[in-house]
Amino acid sequence: MTVSDFTAPADVLVLQHLFEDGPGFLGEWLDAQCINWHVRCAEAGEDYPASVRGYRGLAVLGGAWSANDERPTLRHAEALIREADALGIPVIGHCLGGQLMARAFGGKVDRLPQPEVGWLPITRLDSPAAREWLGDAVQPTVYQWHQDGFTELPPGAELLASSSTCAHQAFALRQHLAMQFHIEITPAKIKDWLETPGHAYPAHVLLHRNSVQDPASMNAATLRHQSGSEAMADGIYRAWRARWKA
Repeated sequence: MTVSDFTAPADVLVLQHLFEDGPGFLGEWLDAQCINWHVRCAEAGEDYPASVRGYRGLAVLGGAWSANDERPTLRHAEALIREADALGIPVIGHCLGGQLMARAFGGKVDRLPQPEVGWLPITRLDSPAAREWLGDAVQPTVYQWHQDGFTELPPGAELLASSSTCAHQAFALRQHLAMQFHIEITPAKIKDWLETPGHAYPAHVLLHRNSVQDPASMNAATLRHQSGSEAMADGIYRAWRARWKA
C-alpha cells in the first residue's frame, strides 16, 4: 500500500514528475499485490531521495517534459536509475521514464518525425526477452502520448518492440525495462489529459491522422482496449517483480 511516511520502509519507489501523470494502474497493481510503495512527485515539491538503497524496485513515470530538458529533477532521476543498476534494483520506465533510462544508460532521445497519441498497435519482436516482458501478443494495442522517443538504444540493450511511427517502443537491459508507451494508463488519466491536452494536440490531430487520435476516437478505443492494456500491464509488472531481490 502507499506509504506516505518516507522514513517507513517500502519495497518500491515511484518517481512522478508532474501532477497529471500519476501512477495510475501501476499504483492499483501494487496495492492489489499488497506491496508497500513510496511515490514522490517533483511538481509537488517532494524531493527525490538521495539514494534508492533499501528498495527492491524503482518505477519512473511519464510527463510532458522532454527528457533532454535541463531540469535538476530529471538529472536526479537519471542518477537514481544508474544507482539502481549498480545495486541490482530493477527499473521500469513509462514514456518519459523510459526515455530517462535510455539517457542514463548511454542512449539518445530526440524529437520524432511525428507524434503518437492514442491507442495504437506496436509489433513485438520474436525473441525470448520480448515474450517474457511483453507477453504473447504479436501486435498488442497500447496507449501512447509522446513526441520524443529513444532514437538510439543504450549499449547492450535489446529492442523488444517497434511501431511504424516509433522504431524503438521498448527495450530491455539487464534487469530493466524501458517503454515508450503508457502501460499504466487508466480511463481517469485519459480523461484528465483530454481536458488539458496542451496547445500542440489540436494541430497534431489535423496533421497526423494516422498516429494521433481525436478525442471521440480515443474514447471509443479506450472502451475496446483498456482491459487488454491492464492484462498486459499485469504481465509486465509481474516480470519486473520477478527480478526483485529477495
